[in-house]
Amino acid sequence: MAMTMSQKILAAHAGLESVEAGQLIMADLDLVLANDITGPVAIKEFQKSGAGRVHDGGKIALVMDHFAPNKDIKSAQQCKICRDFAQEQGIENFFDVGRMGIEHALLPEQGLVGAGDLVIGADSHTCTYGALGAFSTGVGSTDMAAGMMSGKCWFKVPSAIKFVLRGKPAKYVCGKDIILHIIGLIGVDGALYKSMEFAGDGIKYLSIDDRFTICNMAIEAGAKNGIFPVDDIALDYMKGRFGREPKIYETDADAPYERTIEIDLSALKPTVAFPHLPENTRTEWDGIAIDQVVIGSCTNGHISDLRQAAEILKGRKVAKNVRAIIIPATNRIYLEAVHEGLVDIFIAAGAVVSTPTCGPCLGGYMGILAQNERCVSTTNRNFVGRMGHATSEVYLASPYVAAASAVTGRLTSPEEL
Repeated sequence: MAMTMSQKILAAHAGLESVEAGQLIMADLDLVLANDITGPVAIKEFQKSGAGRVHDGGKIALVMDHFAPNKDIKSAQQCKICRDFAQEQGIENFFDVGRMGIEHALLPEQGLVGAGDLVIGADSHTCTYGALGAFSTGVGSTDMAAGMMSGKCWFKVPSAIKFVLRGKPAKYVCGKDIILHIIGLIGVDGALYKSMEFAGDGIKYLSIDDRFTICNMAIEAGAKNGIFPVDDIALDYMKGRFGREPKIYETDADAPYERTIEIDLSALKPTVAFPHLPENTRTEWDGIAIDQVVIGSCTNGHISDLRQAAEILKGRKVAKNVRAIIIPATNRIYLEAVHEGLVDIFIAAGAVVSTPTCGPCLGGYMGILAQNERCVSTTNRNFVGRMGHATSEVYLASPYVAAASAVTGRLTSPEEL
């Protein structure tokens, strides 16, 4: 039976020769992930079940990233629950202040996920790891608890949509513009419980960070997962990081797809998602004044994202009355930014650089919006009240657009500078 790349990974982990869309399976997991918000809920369910020990402490990751360093007593308690559980259960991959980072940038960086893996995480953006050729998806905290207990999870095998990427993106067009264009094209439910599988000659022009960004926001189209084929770019990233042998699965030539969508990358322009949905995309705008810019998150906190922002901010100043907040996704990325002089550029421009954290993306801290304020952000969601007050507005954009907007004080394409 012909299968997609995602279906082959699920079949292998379920011990089956083949699977088909809609089939229910039980599959072995390579990694189970939770953070300081979802982890305590999963730990509570684990303890309620009467389970004594986790199935495999080496296949669990707990990452303190949403409210760490702790912003208040409640967040401190959340992290303490995870910290105590990790110590009690011998969980090897516990990441706290000093080792921390935003989970979906940190785990690939640490070599904990790679090609052919099956990963679940109690966070919707777990789909990020498809950039490396893994099947990764978000689950609820109860499924997370079951995964910790058994090392398994149940799945309904998804059908798939194929996105054929053609051509080379123009200057200032990056992964964020590509995924925003796709979401604008198909809508926030356009890939509901489906695999978004990427193919085409345009892939070779996409960095690994571009691919992380695209897969990260597959969930914003309702997808179960996003996934790229494993090529030299992915293998180069995993080399020296990933502790196991990558398992490369390739989609069969006659694999069943619900539909195929072709996209000419060379025709794309810098794209912004206006409030209050990621599908509300535009490539033209006029004179929208802003109060804040955020460059970071699991979507766009990679070193290439910071380099793009620095390219725009170098020799320029952040506009008066605009707050520019830069958040490297991990400590390693932060250190790279220091060594490359990027942090010097940011501070000289009038921006502030934060410790790695999810921060304002989910309305956490390090940049909450007040009434009627507008923010251009490289994060992944712009729902009502997502980053603060219910009357505030979030405009999703690339680091190029966000940095250009910081300079002018209004929503701006980098080509306008």
